[in-house]
Amino acid sequence: MLRFAQSSSRTFLRTMSAQASSTIPKTQKAWFLNETGDLDVVKYDDFPVPKIGDKDVLVKNKYAGVNFIEAYYRKGIYPLQKPYVLGQEASGTVVAIGEDVQGLEVNDKVAYVAGASMAQYTKVGSDKLLVKLPASTSDDQLKIYAASMISVLTALTFTKECYSIQKGDFALLYAAAGSAGLAFDQTLKKAGARVIAVASTDAKLKLAQEYGAEFLINSSKEDILERVQQITNGEGVSVVYDSVGKDTFETTLDAVKRKGTVVSYGNASGPVEPVVLAKLSPKNVKLLRPRIFGYLGSQEEWEYYSNELVTAVNSGEVTIPISKTYSMSEYKQAATELEARKTTGKTVLEIS
Repeated sequence: MLRFAQSSSRTFLRTMSAQASSTIPKTQKAWFLNETGDLDVVKYDDFPVPKIGDKDVLVKNKYAGVNFIEAYYRKGIYPLQKPYVLGQEASGTVVAIGEDVQGLEVNDKVAYVAGASMAQYTKVGSDKLLVKLPASTSDDQLKIYAASMISVLTALTFTKECYSIQKGDFALLYAAAGSAGLAFDQTLKKAGARVIAVASTDAKLKLAQEYGAEFLINSSKEDILERVQQITNGEGVSVVYDSVGKDTFETTLDAVKRKGTVVSYGNASGPVEPVVLAKLSPKNVKLLRPRIFGYLGSQEEWEYYSNELVTAVNSGEVTIPISKTYSMSEYKQAATELEARKTTGKTVLEIS
């Protein structure tokens, strides 16, 4: 009887998926590129709706986060396959499911980390970085999740895996008022770190302070290394989280203390030049170049960190302020402001 009930339920779900699939268009609006270059190479046009495999789901996106990493792909800093559909994270509703998908149904609300999210529809592996959300999840909550997935997961994994924060550790944090920076401000403070925030304006620093930073350095008018030495009484910091890259790397190496850790995770000013490993020897410095996917490679890791994410977001323990929501067609304007360092918090696209 139980086996029959399970089979009937499964058949019903497949019927729902087939019915939903019949209403899915063949083409969609998406942001994509066929060549590398400046923002003018990015196109907003018709693009095929992806076909799902047995272990995939098709998500109709409601909101997508705007991330600086798209500039790295667009400029050719990171390799990509063309045509390349932009986007790394989003939230929305499942509209079709593959034959072997377990635990998800058509009409489920989800948030995920996966490529090609700046499109009306995205194919996501059901065994990938996807979170099923409660049926009661509102549009405002979907927006919060689209703004939080990468930033919060980055902060949660890096502050646990790259360096184990001890109470009282000094942590130097660049871009402290961006979406990832604000997530770091909060997670580092909770872990007991004394956060030294670096940003380019007093307004950004004030925001970083509101979210947990203890010390503030205005990089447009203060010497970062000099201020770090003052704050730490000449010892240096235990860990540096550097998303700027080329322009700050030497300062970062000088600012970290003996046996400290450098976490280089971005290229906002350009890629770091090749490093002679002997430069790390005088202070026995540890140097990492992590990505969140390397910490979420197993099902156990994903379950742990996705639960941490949901708890942090739902409780308000980690919040990412959304600076502005653009319509889907306005991506270029959103990217221009982000790349010009004119934003704080997170920028989100509403997909329609």
